Parts: sequence; C-alpha cells; structure tokens
Amino acid sequence: MDWEDWNAALFDLDGVLTPTTDLHRRAWGEMFTAFGERHGLAEPYTEDDYYAHVDGKPRFDGVRAFLASRGVRLAEGGVDDGPEAQTVHGLGNAKQELFNDLLTSGGMDPYPGTLDLLDDLAARGVARAVVSSSRNATAVLAAAGLSDRFAFVVDGNVAAERGLPGKPDPATFLAAATQLDIPVARCVVLEDALAGVAAGRAGGFGLVIGVDRGAGADALRGAGADITVSDLTQLLEDRR
Repeated sequence: MDWEDWNAALFDLDGVLTPTTDLHRRAWGEMFTAFGERHGLAEPYTEDDYYAHVDGKPRFDGVRAFLASRGVRLAEGGVDDGPEAQTVHGLGNAKQELFNDLLTSGGMDPYPGTLDLLDDLAARGVARAVVSSSRNATAVLAAAGLSDRFAFVVDGNVAAERGLPGKPDPATFLAAATQLDIPVARCVVLEDALAGVAAGRAGGFGLVIGVDRGAGADALRGAGADITVSDLTQLLEDRR
C-alpha cells in the first residue's frame, strides 16, 4: 500500500491494534450465557451474536441489540447498577467486570504487525489516532505499551462526555479527524467491526480498510470496506 496519498490513520483498537476482541468475546459470552440460562432463553447466545449485535458498538448498545434479537425487554436501569442487576446497565456492567478480570489476569500484547505499521507511519509523518467505542481504551493502550503512539484517543468516555453517538454513526471518527485538523478525504479508517466499517463509509473517509479478525472479508466489504486485510503487515509498502 502507498501511504503517500494519506495524512492520517484512524485506528479502531480492539481487534485492529490489540487482540482485546478475544477478551471482549469471552466476557460477552459468559455474561449473556449466564443471563440466558437464568431467564430460560430458547435461543442461547453464540459467537455469531457477537459479530451481528455487539462487535464495535458502545457497550450498552450491544446489550440492547442482543436483547432485541431475542425479543427481550429490560429496564434501562442506571449507569451505577451493580453487575447483578437485571437491567441493560446491569448487564453491561457485568460484562465490564468480566473483561477487567480477564485483562488484569492475562495482560495484553499488541498484534505483531501493529508495531511495524505504527513505526512505518511515524517515519512517514502520517498522523495517528485511536477511535474506539470502548471505555477501556486508555487502560488497554497502557497495558499494550502503545500509549505514546497516538496523538489523540477518542473512546467511549470521550463520546459520552461530548454526547457523540457510537458506531455505526461516524461521529467519533469525524471528531478524531477534526482534532488532527486533517480533511476526511485524506484520512484512512482501519476497522475490524462491521459497525466501524459502516461508520467509516458513512463519514466519507478517503479509504476504509477492513481488518478481518473473524467478521469475514465479504461481510466487511459489504459494510463498506474498500479493501480488506488479515494482518496489518499487509499494509506495509514493499520496499525491496
């Protein structure tokens, strides 16, 4: 890939830079499986539900989407609901507690191709920002040793503070481009989630790259990816 045409790279975090998607999948699976067993859901949670209803979305939106897929309606509750509360916020907080336990116990290493690409972009003077729906972005970047690699981080906390809608709305990507002061036409979006790819396309960004970590290349292209890769090293220019 020729990066000379681009001034900024806007990275999703989980599943693009770090394998935190694996931890998120486990946490969502444990939480929704326990919920389904407790409430006798006829159709249990599966891995397909993660990609269809949860991946790339703000946490509570993911809860709402999965419950809607099963025809379940719960009270919203409040952001301070404990993980035992059978509310939208309670389930979201239960998932967060499980995720925190997994991150603390296992740590986090970036994907092997992550550092190579970030080094290359830094050498070229391509600006870099993280755009993540997660409220864990700062902790994950620190755990992976990536905190100093990005000019800005627009995460779930920033979105909440500014009242920005989550992906597939492009608002968080647009906020990052504005902070970098770079036109969207000169920005590349890198996403592994269908909702994130759709956000990049809806925002009119110059190039949307789908990183296939399980969603499927065809599905990513269907959501709006211009190209797809399975590893970030594929985005390094061959200088031989």
